[in-house]
Amino acid sequence: MSHNHEKHSVRKIVLPSGRSIEVVRFHEDAPEGRELHICPVCNSDLVQPISWSESTQGRWELELECPNCLWTDCGVFDREQVERLEDQLDEGLAAMLGDLQRLTQANMAEEIERFSRALAADVILPEDF
Repeated sequence: MSHNHEKHSVRKIVLPSGRSIEVVRFHEDAPEGRELHICPVCNSDLVQPISWSESTQGRWELELECPNCLWTDCGVFDREQVERLEDQLDEGLAAMLGDLQRLTQANMAEEIERFSRALAADVILPEDF
């Protein structure tokens, strides 16, 4: 099996004994049009990077994982693919923060309603504070 030497990465790992080893990984280039946030196994749009490092010539080495089916992949991707993945991650984060804000407001409204009912029923005592 021959590998193109531009499609590999070397990672140094220090073992608990103090010894270190170098791990060489060979990567296949991803197809140019592939959307990195889509899982090729289960089609989920939740694929996320779990590690990344800059590679050669403006390319990035990413380790990707799908939280639905636990598929993982490591590859070297071009800048445009990584930027599209970044855009998807930013949109996902914005959606999660919006959901968190709505959930927080709903919980706060429910607490205020319970507190108001307790005040009206005169069951709030100084010891409650």
